[in-house]
Amino acid sequence: MKIFSAKQLYEADAITLEKQGIQSIDLMERAATQIFNWLHQRMQGAQVPIHIFCGIGNNGGDGLALGRLLIENGYNATLYVANFTDKRSPCFLTNYNRVKAITKKWPILMTSENDFPNIHADDIIVDALFGIGLNRAPEGWVKLLIQYLNQQQAFRLSVDIPSGLSANEALLDSEAVIKANHTLTFQAPKLTFFLPETGRFVPYFEVLDIGLDPEYLMTALPLAQLIYKPQAQQFYKQREKFAHKGAFGHVLVVGGSKGKMGAVSLSAKAALKVGAGLVTAFVPACGNDILQVTVPEVMTLPDAAENHLTNITLDWSPSVIAVGMGMGQHPDSVASIENLLTEKKLPYVVDADALNVLSIEKKLLKLLPENTILTPHEGELKRLLGPWKNDFEKLEKAKKFSGKHKVILLLKGAHSVVIYHDKMYINTNGNPGMATAGSGDVLSGLIAGLCAQGYDPLLATVFGVYLHGSAGDIAANQLGFEAMMASDIIANIGSAFLNLFQQEQLSQESESEPN
Repeated sequence: MKIFSAKQLYEADAITLEKQGIQSIDLMERAATQIFNWLHQRMQGAQVPIHIFCGIGNNGGDGLALGRLLIENGYNATLYVANFTDKRSPCFLTNYNRVKAITKKWPILMTSENDFPNIHADDIIVDALFGIGLNRAPEGWVKLLIQYLNQQQAFRLSVDIPSGLSANEALLDSEAVIKANHTLTFQAPKLTFFLPETGRFVPYFEVLDIGLDPEYLMTALPLAQLIYKPQAQQFYKQREKFAHKGAFGHVLVVGGSKGKMGAVSLSAKAALKVGAGLVTAFVPACGNDILQVTVPEVMTLPDAAENHLTNITLDWSPSVIAVGMGMGQHPDSVASIENLLTEKKLPYVVDADALNVLSIEKKLLKLLPENTILTPHEGELKRLLGPWKNDFEKLEKAKKFSGKHKVILLLKGAHSVVIYHDKMYINTNGNPGMATAGSGDVLSGLIAGLCAQGYDPLLATVFGVYLHGSAGDIAANQLGFEAMMASDIIANIGSAFLNLFQQEQLSQESESEPN
């Protein structure tokens, strides 16, 4: 599924009107009908009071059309218009007159906080104040209205986007955004739904198809691609019957220091579990016995030093090198990373302390082979890129960094984002239980294991993030969020593969609901 900018969605509207020979008011009627159908399917005529708050633009026009449909079908709907300016869109005016033609219960014009209605906890609030074109924060009594609605215990349903958010721009005013319980968005999700600063206002959403031109949607270059199960299914590479372990590559995991051998163990085990043919761990001497006992399938190469890495020497070439997990930042270890990058021009997955080394020793960035995979969490990313003002600036800085250094950036989070030059891929699974020690080490090993099997580095990263999230979801269903450990994610990697091609037992009401 694609994510489009607000500008692209307006272009899609215009092309749809031209190709289908319809007017804007007809497209608005489609949108309102979809929302009505969604509500009607769930309410089945129940006389719960529905309070629809409309702006004076096209989003407000959607709300008026929805209110008319609800009233015509016997629902207890009341329309309110936030009358904060004399400027109204033509479609808003058309739908306003249509409401007046079918009921004496005309929209209530609101001009101040004195007009705020009483709302019962069992009522429903429909937010149709502002749409994706918002370019400044709501102010004055309209801001107070948004805050008033947020204080109510009633269910809040937003039309297309919670009022106060922009589709692909930074948060304007966090105190002037509807905190929607659910959002019904038109045709495609919005980028703002998936970012930490703004996504908290969109805990659940569903996409409603309003029939925008399919050719445009197919050919337009999106802001980002969402990764769901159908995409992940296409990534999977079937194994040949007569293949042997040598056909699935050899991962070298480099890392560890005294007290931090668990990170290497988790990465090495994840690489094996995802299908790498062979895995070797290069670790300080203190970690040799630990690896041999905890992951007997892994071979080891001990460093000459006891407690940290000092001299990573190889007389062979692995398929891929995953480096940094639990390594520490001892000067000897930093020097050994520089030597490794200088001598071995191979595919790399760079994580944890190796990322911090790159942040300190910027010259090492020039040694990274093209399509090296960097897997920073928020803190590591900030050390790499420098500070940013908001999530959208963060993405722009990440894209520039990726393009400049020709690397793949994996921004880990609730919705992990894979960035390759100007392309972005947003993962849709995973859960809060995965915010646990070692989860990132598992992910790095998992991605390295896919690279070893011949997956393209970008594909390995996107697919690896999906499998990691899927394994975490399966573990959470068994254990709950709080009881999950990183090793539980590894234990369910096999189930994640099987889940790729299993039919769902029950149809999910909204596969597009973020976890």
